[in-house]
Amino acid sequence: MIAYIKGKVADLQDGILILDCGHVGVQLLITGRDAARMPSTGKEVMLWTHLSIAEDAWTLYGFLDKEDLNMYRLLLKVSGVGPKAALGVMSAFSADELRITIIADDAKTLSKAPGIGAKTAKKIILELKDKIDAADALKSLSGGDMEGVPSTGGSLGDPAAEAVEALAALGYPAAEALKAVRKVPVTEDWDTEMILKQALKHLI
Repeated sequence: MIAYIKGKVADLQDGILILDCGHVGVQLLITGRDAARMPSTGKEVMLWTHLSIAEDAWTLYGFLDKEDLNMYRLLLKVSGVGPKAALGVMSAFSADELRITIIADDAKTLSKAPGIGAKTAKKIILELKDKIDAADALKSLSGGDMEGVPSTGGSLGDPAAEAVEALAALGYPAAEALKAVRKVPVTEDWDTEMILKQALKHLI
């Protein structure tokens, strides 16, 4: 198993990256987001990798962020989602954005990823929702703890997460809904309605 690879950028076209690794050119498929962040030709870069083995090909996928790789591998566990479809999702969303979208049940936003229709988006949410922690997703927006939001193991039963879910149901993108809730000074005595009213002020 190749955990990561480091080399100099030799070529990059249409999501196909060629790295010069000790005078050996290694080909990797990367996301559109990472392609936009890739250093110029001749510069060194390190990518976390996933090797996909099929009957007719071995394909190496590369990610600048390890969390993106972890979410990519989680997507591969969803029935019907293959390596290229998972790469399309990670081209549209960072790991944090994808977590947020999943816990908020935002299939509409998820279905905008390349190669992901409404049916597949719902399947991804259904199969991964319980594997993602709502509190961790909330923390990722600010890099700190969110008071009043316990670790739920993916459950949306706490008031803050329920407020996010309600905002998503109203048509707000999941990421924006979570950012709005994160701005509310939530305490343990706040209920969903109180959080929702305050969060809406940050969305109007």
